[in-house]
Amino acid sequence: MQARQADELKNLFGDRLSLEVETLERYSRDETSHLQAMPEAVVFAEDTQDIARLLRFCTKNNVSVTPRGLGTGVSGGALPARGGVVLSMERMNRILEIDTDNRMAVVQPGVITGELQEAVEEKGLFYPPDPASLDSCSIGGNVIEGAGGPRAVKYGTTKDYVTGLEFVIPTGDILRVGGKLRKNVTGYNLIGIMIASEGTLGVVTEITLRLLPLPAVRTDLLVPFESFRKAAHAINEIHKTGITPVVIEFMERRALEIVETYLDSKLPVPGAGAYLMLGLDGPDPETIERDYERVGDVCLENGAVDVFVAETTDMKERLWKTRRSLHDALHHLSSEMEREDVVVPVARIEDLLMEVDKIRTKTEVEVVAFGHAGDGNVHINLLRGKLEEKVWKAERKRILAELFKLVISLGGTLSGEHGIGLVKKEFMPLVASSAELELYKRLKQAFDPAGILNPGKII
Repeated sequence: MQARQADELKNLFGDRLSLEVETLERYSRDETSHLQAMPEAVVFAEDTQDIARLLRFCTKNNVSVTPRGLGTGVSGGALPARGGVVLSMERMNRILEIDTDNRMAVVQPGVITGELQEAVEEKGLFYPPDPASLDSCSIGGNVIEGAGGPRAVKYGTTKDYVTGLEFVIPTGDILRVGGKLRKNVTGYNLIGIMIASEGTLGVVTEITLRLLPLPAVRTDLLVPFESFRKAAHAINEIHKTGITPVVIEFMERRALEIVETYLDSKLPVPGAGAYLMLGLDGPDPETIERDYERVGDVCLENGAVDVFVAETTDMKERLWKTRRSLHDALHHLSSEMEREDVVVPVARIEDLLMEVDKIRTKTEVEVVAFGHAGDGNVHINLLRGKLEEKVWKAERKRILAELFKLVISLGGTLSGEHGIGLVKKEFMPLVASSAELELYKRLKQAFDPAGILNPGKII
């Protein structure tokens, strides 16, 4: 970016623009541990017109723009790979409306996911998507990355709740699509195209979300198994009961050891090979008790050591603190890591975990698995630890290639919720044909003919 352009941006945005080195440094990273890219400026948008003004300027002057929510992504999607401007959405953080009659919420993109959940629950409503970083990630980031979370087993992911969007395309045009509608097949599905587009097609400025009635009762189970194989097999057997848990989370032994050390807290049954964390909700205690007894019996029939029921609020909070602390615990152990979120058909979870176990026996890299096993989405984490950089880079690339080929052979794909960003871009030809990739490029050209919006991502 030229000095003249920086001066013009300063005239346009005043104190909403920063060129300070300290600020640029802060916005050069997200939660992707091994990547950094310095912007040349940061703009803090306060309304839709700010964004339209910025995109018009940057299209005219051929300056790259990287939209950014709250920087919790782990695929490098919010990093300014080609410099230019980081467009921060953090100041657009208002809940504009909670419509109890239509069971809809209208929010700005910078709203923190957990804060929206609390606000709607106060009105007896429920917003199910719950990424692990829900206390620090934004709704806009969730939409543009297609975020999921543990409750996806029963309730789906962010894409299942977006009914309307306002967004700005690089020409500066403002589009409003959808609304407080349960059905809408009018024209092309631009909402669907925008979700998980990783900020490459447009900048979302307002989001309308479908809400549900708040479930009356919720119970959580903690189920230790002798081995991860038995735990993985039990997942398929639970699905056969016809009962759909809210969550089915999987943690293997090494993941448990790491988080127990980090929290200085022990789970029951030391030395268990794996744990399942299950949640069930419903209209009344009797229904929930019947369901959790059936699910518990299935687990015991398939190798569970015991079934622990967390019925009090304190017990539930302790249980889920363990699960939500896993990312922090891994980062504490190894400052550099690779966080993959591969997804396979639910019935192939057992096969995936068994093959991942074989991968870990052939490398010095520590491989730790956990995740949303109930919907086929497993997090495979590669920890550098104290490995030399040359060894780490070579092994990381080899393991990822082997892992992705395995996942594809099982009918799966590269990402269930983290996105492609910079991290997985080189592997896209494994899952997308040349014709499909060419279509992506044409779609990108249609939305962003100057190529200024989050360039270098996905394709």
